[in-house]
Amino acid sequence: MFVVSVLAVVGIALGALGSAVVQRLSNPVARYRQLYLGVLLPFALLSYVVFRLLGFGYVVVGGGAGTVEALLATFTELLAAGVVGLTAYAPTVRGVRSVRDIDLSTGRALVRMGRYVLGLSVFAALITAPLETGLSPVVLLAAVAALIVAAQAAAPWIIPVVRSVRTPDESTEATLTRLRERAGLTVRDVRILDTDREGTANATVRGVPGYRRLFVTSTFLNTLDDETATALLAVQAGRQDARVLARVVAGLLLALVPLFMTLADRGPLWPLFGASLGVFIVSLWTARRGVRAADDYAAERVGPDAVADALERYADVHDMEPSRRRVSNPFSQSPPLGNRIDRLREQAGK
Repeated sequence: MFVVSVLAVVGIALGALGSAVVQRLSNPVARYRQLYLGVLLPFALLSYVVFRLLGFGYVVVGGGAGTVEALLATFTELLAAGVVGLTAYAPTVRGVRSVRDIDLSTGRALVRMGRYVLGLSVFAALITAPLETGLSPVVLLAAVAALIVAAQAAAPWIIPVVRSVRTPDESTEATLTRLRERAGLTVRDVRILDTDREGTANATVRGVPGYRRLFVTSTFLNTLDDETATALLAVQAGRQDARVLARVVAGLLLALVPLFMTLADRGPLWPLFGASLGVFIVSLWTARRGVRAADDYAAERVGPDAVADALERYADVHDMEPSRRRVSNPFSQSPPLGNRIDRLREQAGK
């Protein structure tokens, strides 16, 4: 527990320092996202590596070499790393509340993120624990692939477990049905995520063909007008048509193949690692092309100016300045928001 305490203290200092720096930068909302993905998440992953090297999980569960012990030990290490990540995240909530002017308490934010951490720890443990059971690399790859695909298929039921959701009333359901028909978005049902205090206006679709569920946030319903909401739903319809998520998942699974080849001693480590990284980067490139295709789909449904206006309104609600880059980040699955808006404006001007 001493190691956990030390890492937690370091995490608190890292989060507080990062938050203080970010608040003094331009476009702080986007910078907070970079802080989370570029600093705090790697720190949590490093914590997991430390726990792993120290055998922390087996110390907690009392040792053992069976499958159950391996699963519990892995879950314990992942959860401990998640707790360290939460301690690093906690000092940033106040800064986010300030730059976005939202009523989000630190306690509420930690409870919400804690549910994510718990759910992710369970899922990650189910994937990584089999690595210690002595199964062949081929069987392990098949098991990991099956779990990833199953998680995507079960997302309509998993999300309500880790998030607070509710079923829309008749009036809201009728409005969403009308907007979805205009947007060309076909789903089986809808659930509303409570984000009044977080102020996030998002819409996303999860599930497989035949059972796709639309998740919209309460901020999406309360803040956006019908034209903006329709355009953003049309973008979601375009993502389904272009199979953006499927591109990312397929790329991830293909990228795992060279890594599992190293477990089977079928080739040198670093060239295979490079091949895995290359495959993943290519998959993200195809995902970015899919996002552009989704924007084009939405532009055909409601007009490019309407989609560009909706993306600008989305940025405004989230207190973001749309970023622009001459060269897309190879590790991003979406082009910069500002580039997407500029591209749509160019289409409207033709």
